Amino acid sequence: MTKKLYNKSKRNVLITGGAGFIGSNFVNFWLESYPDDYIVILDALTYAGNINSLEKSLECSRCTFIHGSICNQALVYNILKTHKISLIVNLAAESHVDRSITGAKDFIETNIVGTFSLLEAAKRYWLEGEVKIEEHHFHHVSTDEVYGSLHGSDDAFTEDMQYQPNSPYSASKAASDHLVRAYHHTYGLNVTTSNCSNNYGPYHFPEKLIPLVILNLLHNKPVPVYGDGSQIRDWLHVKDHCQGIGLIINSGVKGEIYNIGGNNEWKNIDIVCQICTILMDSFQADKQLAVKFPLAKKIISGKCNELITYVGDRLGHDKRYAIDNSKISDGLGFKPQYLFEEGLKETIQWYLKNNNWWQPLYSC
Repeated sequence: MTKKLYNKSKRNVLITGGAGFIGSNFVNFWLESYPDDYIVILDALTYAGNINSLEKSLECSRCTFIHGSICNQALVYNILKTHKISLIVNLAAESHVDRSITGAKDFIETNIVGTFSLLEAAKRYWLEGEVKIEEHHFHHVSTDEVYGSLHGSDDAFTEDMQYQPNSPYSASKAASDHLVRAYHHTYGLNVTTSNCSNNYGPYHFPEKLIPLVILNLLHNKPVPVYGDGSQIRDWLHVKDHCQGIGLIINSGVKGEIYNIGGNNEWKNIDIVCQICTILMDSFQADKQLAVKFPLAKKIISGKCNELITYVGDRLGHDKRYAIDNSKISDGLGFKPQYLFEEGLKETIQWYLKNNNWWQPLYSC
């Protein structure tokens, strides 16, 4: 019989990659949702990790930050033992496909070796220590890109589909997923894995599509669109993603994989055009935005679509991603709360209000 991972008592939680985009949102979500839990954040603060994203969280006495790499197995083990960690949520990852194409080594190191390091430390502390910790849980956050590319009207990704990664990034994540599965089946480690679709929302690093489009338009710079922009992605608000992870951690079946998607497919070019429209409407409604962002000439003049620039396609560019949410929806009651149009407007407003956060990260 399968065993569900119910554990509503106080937990000491290690969140890796907690200064990243999804990680910082997840830390905020967990602190608010589980007021009895204590959180330790481990992050190497590479280029995409930003301690400023955790400013409010670190004001909480139930939250501690440790600067370090998940590849440092001795450090991880010491954290587990010192803080009596019973739950690990692994969000640490190199995640930008373009960077993996030009330099795959960091992806192999962080995504594969780093996950192995975490699993080994967890096995040693939870299963091999003097005091066995039965109520333990390792949750691994992965991506829908491990399934490869869909074409035309192909059915959306389900959890039992064959892995067919097409980039060094997705290949490294696929490898990490397999390691997590192996540590469950070989050693009995209590694990779950989630594969999510494209996230959007606050604290998103400027190299990714939605924040890059917003910030380029605010600086009157060309907005690059790969190929003809017809690539399709399933978009999920980061707060809905955090809700989904929480459901899996509290009610998921050990050893299982759950896909988390937004039921929300958009062509890249349509996303870009939608952002243009929302920004132009925002500047029309609030004249102070033109004062705050004087470089945004095309937005101010209502012609920001003129900045859309088609560029050569990405090497090995996957055509379409889409997630079938049935397993997590039917089994755990997951339902995305954000309508995309409203979520996108809210996200754009966040970037308009929080220029102090993104200005140090954006290369003009």
